[in-house]
Amino acid sequence: MPMKYPEEFIVRTVKQHEAGTPIKDLSLSLNVASSTIYHWVKTHKTVPRKKGEYTPAGYQRLIDHEKKLERQLEVIHLSGCIDLIPPHQRLFVLEDIHENHPEYSVYELCEALDVPRGTFYNHIKRRTDRSQKEAENEQIKLKIRAIFDRSKQTYGSEKIRAALLKEGIHICSKRVSAFMKEMGLESVRTDAKKQYELRRKRDKENIVKRKFITDQPNKIWVSDFTYFEVQGKWMYLCVVIDLYSRRVISYHISRSASKNLVSKTFLNAYRKRGCPKNLIFHSDRGTQYTAKAFVDLLKKLGITQSFSAPGNPLDNAVAESFFATFKKEEAYRRNYTSERSFIDGIANYIEFYNNERQHETLNYHTPVEFERKFGL
Repeated sequence: MPMKYPEEFIVRTVKQHEAGTPIKDLSLSLNVASSTIYHWVKTHKTVPRKKGEYTPAGYQRLIDHEKKLERQLEVIHLSGCIDLIPPHQRLFVLEDIHENHPEYSVYELCEALDVPRGTFYNHIKRRTDRSQKEAENEQIKLKIRAIFDRSKQTYGSEKIRAALLKEGIHICSKRVSAFMKEMGLESVRTDAKKQYELRRKRDKENIVKRKFITDQPNKIWVSDFTYFEVQGKWMYLCVVIDLYSRRVISYHISRSASKNLVSKTFLNAYRKRGCPKNLIFHSDRGTQYTAKAFVDLLKKLGITQSFSAPGNPLDNAVAESFFATFKKEEAYRRNYTSERSFIDGIANYIEFYNNERQHETLNYHTPVEFERKFGL
């Protein structure tokens, strides 16, 4: 009958071998057959890890757990749930995880959601290029506005193009014209009478006329959007504010200043406030607000649209003031490490702005307190 050795003796012998003692020497010193010690080493050898070592039983549990995870992944892939997610959405999910969880490699991320690594790298490169292009466009717009103002609003797209060329910026007049239209800039033209009549018409469209005090909620809403650079990418924030209480009743964040940015923000506010009647919606003349789809949406809902005069930010001073306050009290004081941290920062600030920040125009009440006085 083979001799039975205590478990502690076996483990100690294996550790001596792992420390550098040859099996032949252990056999002679312990009077144990070399074949027996070889068997002990095979069955009791410890597996190194970052913290401590795995025992044989722990190593077996690790193998069992790995098999379980592999089977779970097989079930997920067999279910076809991943295939139900459109490829472009998977790319945005991967991008978010890649930016906020550097502990996962691109290989692991792409394998998990079944996305080719080349496709993911191309997506990242396109996003970077697009962000750089948007940043360049914003800088060009600032220069266009400066030249336009220096000319006392007399320069058209061709003269502004020539002025930009002197500053080393090569751009066609058609693109300058598109930027000017987007910013609501119009130069003095030969058809001055026609432009005069158009301005009179637009004056009539400015229903608010800088009267930013109302006697009840849901009577006049104002809206605007701004942009902020986060980790080399432009993020756009759109808000809808009730003039009565200065409350931000809706906001939306997007990676682009698309027409959907304004529509989503407005519809969210409209539903939150119970689809109010006899509402006036005031904004500047940005293409997002003058787009036919958005104008038709407001008409369909029976909402009167009011516009600021071109190039007059004071006509929408309440919205402009909110953004100035937001940047001064929040954005310029933070170091946003990701898009998610920017989104969370906005959510926290608007919660503070509505519920805790006192407003001088509200007799030092918060917007929420002021609305409670009305019974909301």
